[in-house]
Amino acid sequence: MPEVSAAAVRRMLAGLPEANGYTVLVKPLRYREKPHLAAQTDFGDRTITLQLPEPFLPFGEVVAYGAKRRPGRSMRFVWLTEGVTFRRPREVLRFLYLHEWMHWYLHHHHGRGNSAETTCDRFALANYRRRETTLADAQAALRRTGS
Repeated sequence: MPEVSAAAVRRMLAGLPEANGYTVLVKPLRYREKPHLAAQTDFGDRTITLQLPEPFLPFGEVVAYGAKRRPGRSMRFVWLTEGVTFRRPREVLRFLYLHEWMHWYLHHHHGRGNSAETTCDRFALANYRRRETTLADAQAALRRTGS
């Protein structure tokens, strides 16, 4: 993205774990009605693509971080969600990168990178505002407790 330099992206993602062997690409997200989150990890091309809404306006997203079984005999669940307001491009890039990094981590260390959306969202949600995020934080996201 010409509006955001490579150096600026590196500063925004500083303190986050590296996806070794993968290239991080930042592209504009041209939306029709409202900004939203969009990113992708391509295991074949070994890329993580983060899309930054353009023009950037503060926006909200409802993030599903887990599910809880509803009482009764049937197997029914209710989504556990949290509303998040993204006020700056840095917050969006960090959230998206952590979500996609968790896919990378699950793929390379657990053999299941294309699934586990709620685990990836739980990890990103818990850590995107923190200055530094570690492998221990990722392992904690795998062991959801409470709720």
